[in-house]
Amino acid sequence: MKYPIGIQSFETIRRDGYVYVDKTDLIYKLAQGHVYFLARPRRFGKSLMVSTLKAYFEGRRDLFEGLKMMELEKDWTKYPVISFDFNGLLQKEGERPLRNYLFSQVVEAEKKYNITPEDTNDLGLRFRRLIPAIHEKTGQRVVVLIDEYDKPLLDLVETNRPGDKEQLDYNRELLKGFFSIFKATDDHLRFVLLTGITKFSQVSMFSGFNQPDDISLVSRFDTLLGITEEELHTVFAEGISELADSLGVDEEETKAQLKRRYDGYHFSKRMIDVYNPFSILNTFANLDMRDYWFSSGTPSYMVRLLSKSQEEVMTYTGRYFPEQMFIDYKADTEMPLPMFFQSGYLTIKAVDRRFNTYLLDYPNNEVKQGMLTLLANQYLQSKEDAPSWVNQMVYALECGDLDLVRRLFTSFLAETPYSMRPKKDQKDRELYFHYTFYLLMRLISCYTVYTEKQLSEGRADCIIETPKYVYIFEFKLDGTADEALQQINERGYARAYEADARALYIIGASFSSKTGTIEEWKKN
Repeated sequence: MKYPIGIQSFETIRRDGYVYVDKTDLIYKLAQGHVYFLARPRRFGKSLMVSTLKAYFEGRRDLFEGLKMMELEKDWTKYPVISFDFNGLLQKEGERPLRNYLFSQVVEAEKKYNITPEDTNDLGLRFRRLIPAIHEKTGQRVVVLIDEYDKPLLDLVETNRPGDKEQLDYNRELLKGFFSIFKATDDHLRFVLLTGITKFSQVSMFSGFNQPDDISLVSRFDTLLGITEEELHTVFAEGISELADSLGVDEEETKAQLKRRYDGYHFSKRMIDVYNPFSILNTFANLDMRDYWFSSGTPSYMVRLLSKSQEEVMTYTGRYFPEQMFIDYKADTEMPLPMFFQSGYLTIKAVDRRFNTYLLDYPNNEVKQGMLTLLANQYLQSKEDAPSWVNQMVYALECGDLDLVRRLFTSFLAETPYSMRPKKDQKDRELYFHYTFYLLMRLISCYTVYTEKQLSEGRADCIIETPKYVYIFEFKLDGTADEALQQINERGYARAYEADARALYIIGASFSSKTGTIEEWKKN
């Protein structure tokens, strides 16, 4: 099979025989609407979808032979299409790349459809008159496709470079005025689609625009991008077989590993699993499982947000939120939750329909491991390499080597710079303590089972389950190991495992805010 790594052209994929997951029935359904907005994480196939829509509206029937579209479309009307792709825009100090690009696309459309341009450099006026002129010239209403509309904004969010704040405000107002043209020319438009990673606040961005139908969390389009489990097991059956041979395991185990590492995205209340397409394609192309999506580059805006809001990641995972808290995005760090969700670092894991709230967490092990490693390195700044430490810790846990487990905890924490530890405020010391162990334990959970288990009489700090062993940990800040063990016993944390055949270890430990590492360690 030929895998289209980095290929975003529908025509190239179809002409050159690359594997294609047929989404054209959903493309057809989408094309029956009028004005849409769709947010999805980076490298999730937005540009390919836009390219497919362009081919469809241009009447490129030959490219759809053998696809579901052929059973649905009968007329193949050719529409004039104007497309904007903001992926390649680079922000440079003192320049206006967004305006220059928009203007160049307007000029290109004027030439393509032989429209006499207005004698003005007013971008809005040229575009406002272009759309009706194309409609009149061709006899068909115009299709406008805008890919990654938010890139000219995200590149400038929360930077410290001179002039970026002014450039961000300029770009926002320019786009706001640009979008208002669609309202004024609505009778001449057949279809409009905007794609992006984030949905900036409608008040600041889309005012003056016929409000687009936001389909980002709509069930009828939740599998429009990405790969479903059914598609994985059918379209990529050959790839699964080859990967299984390369890994030296059977196909069922291969499917299970793919699911743990790359599955887990949900884009509606239907909770249909969606795999990350970029990682899946790279895995089959290289016959090796790696963190392709996360390693392809954490966007600079995410790094900037994370550096200012590390504690929030802990409070956002494993909690229910109303929809409005993670849909609209305000371009600052006051509320980073929408950015974490819309960028693909968090996803929906459950829905409480009684209150219309959503449980958010990391989608899969690829994202969880990448995020937690990034956070651990930034937050703790230990001299020890976090992934290497985790590998050793998992080995120790799977072997039941408690002495090694203690040494690993102690050494990692001892390597954390003294300057990183809060020294005066008790609340800050406690927060540092809890966040440190949150990061370390959740990193371990990428390889073995880790639970923050709610038991009948309380919540254990940490329970780790391996095939042969169960570990119950309780940590105390500036307390004693005996106090930790007493809490485990008094609250009956071990009762749930009394009939378990695995060996059970109960560990009480104290963490010193003075030394920044394990002070006492006792086991039952």
